Amino acid sequence: MSLPAKVTTQDGLLEKRSGGLLQLWKKKLCVLSDDGLRLRSCKGHAASHAPCVAWSSDSRTKELLFERMVTVDCVEYKRGLVYFTVVMSTGQEIDFRCPQDGTAWNAEIALALVRYKNLQAVQTGRKRFISTAHLSGTEEDDQISQFE
Repeated sequence: MSLPAKVTTQDGLLEKRSGGLLQLWKKKLCVLSDDGLRLRSCKGHAASHAPCVAWSSDSRTKELLFERMVTVDCVEYKRGLVYFTVVMSTGQEIDFRCPQDGTAWNAEIALALVRYKNLQAVQTGRKRFISTAHLSGTEEDDQISQFE
């Protein structure tokens, strides 16, 4: 029995700060799944307050996978917005903001990241336990065969 790899846990609108000189806020449609966050530009993605209703046909999906994330950091509340930073394993920091009264994206991403890291730790521990049990079982078999 295998589990689906990408289960959507949350989707909606989020703003990401661009990496350019002006560092503008751009609206992104995003999907939070068990393995990461997917971001895609939407039509009318300027920093206006108009709702984003459709995917932009000329944009690519950017994936921020949990395996490359370190933490969700630097939460600040200003003028009805929540500002937060996703820190990647490369040291790259990606800034986001969302309305304070909407989806708490910072919390949703942080909780999903913790779930992912915990699952990885359990799987690593299980593999270590199985390999240790296998090795110790082999040693016991060797010791038993010496007495026969």
